[in-house]
Amino acid sequence: MKNSIKRNCLSVIGLLLSSISIAQTTDDVIMMNKKQWCNGLTYTSSQWKEYWEGTFKRDNANIGSITTQSLMFMSNYGISNTVNIMAGIPYMVTKASAGTLHGQKGLQDVSLAVKWKALTIPFIKGKLSLFGVGEFSTPATNYEADFLPLSIGLGTTNFSTKLISNYQKNYLNIRLSGAYVWRSNISIDRTSYYTTGIVYSNQVNIPDAANFNLAIGLHKKYLLADAILYNMTTLGGFDMRKNDMPFPSNRMNSTGIGVNIKYTLPSNTHISFVGVANYVLAGRNVGQATSFTIGCFYANSFIHKTKATNSTSNKN
Repeated sequence: MKNSIKRNCLSVIGLLLSSISIAQTTDDVIMMNKKQWCNGLTYTSSQWKEYWEGTFKRDNANIGSITTQSLMFMSNYGISNTVNIMAGIPYMVTKASAGTLHGQKGLQDVSLAVKWKALTIPFIKGKLSLFGVGEFSTPATNYEADFLPLSIGLGTTNFSTKLISNYQKNYLNIRLSGAYVWRSNISIDRTSYYTTGIVYSNQVNIPDAANFNLAIGLHKKYLLADAILYNMTTLGGFDMRKNDMPFPSNRMNSTGIGVNIKYTLPSNTHISFVGVANYVLAGRNVGQATSFTIGCFYANSFIHKTKATNSTSNKN
């Protein structure tokens, strides 16, 4: 039973903390122009059977395959050509294919971010661009974070800062990013718990985290395709004990690879589609998940509407 609980938890955490890039996110270098507004939906499914207990890789057939699904609404508005405001909220569903544990579902964390294109300069016969991102997120509902086997999130309020450097020469694009995530403490519905020793409190100190991404790809007018190497490292925490349940303040590290594709319709450039595949290569207290994402985005420009309205008014 304890192994089953552990397995469920790690599948959820593996998806929540994965660091992949899809269109109009804080990880990419896609910017909306001034008064452009882009909205979209993405669907993600993650599944796995093996996990790392500390650094020891093992499996557990008691609960079958673990699947975590999310439907996420994303929005991006261009304050200017170099400053975008972004928001998103996912609806999460967790499920085990065997055993008696029941999954959970509901809205997870709402996020708000500002992405700034700081500069673009000539560099080695191409151009180098630098971006800065600040992001805030907090739980959208009062879900139970201490029920980690089936919880839809960690329940923390987070603030992250991210730096992105991007080099482009003709169709070749290379992107490197790094982020630091400050995470709040959480309150749980018990007055004591055990980490590396007994703690008599309902307050849990969740360690901060650092994320890194390296993407190399082909960026053309209507097609963007990237191969991605990513890493997430928890800056503190502790390993799960042998055959014990996981806990929100566990150390959770992962390194993985992914492929990201975005295609814009040539006949209607307002509409774009994205596809992402992601696989965890190595980890610590996380599951070895394979995940897939598909999505569709629609971009609208308020400048065009304003011009059209003014033109009609002048004719009248």
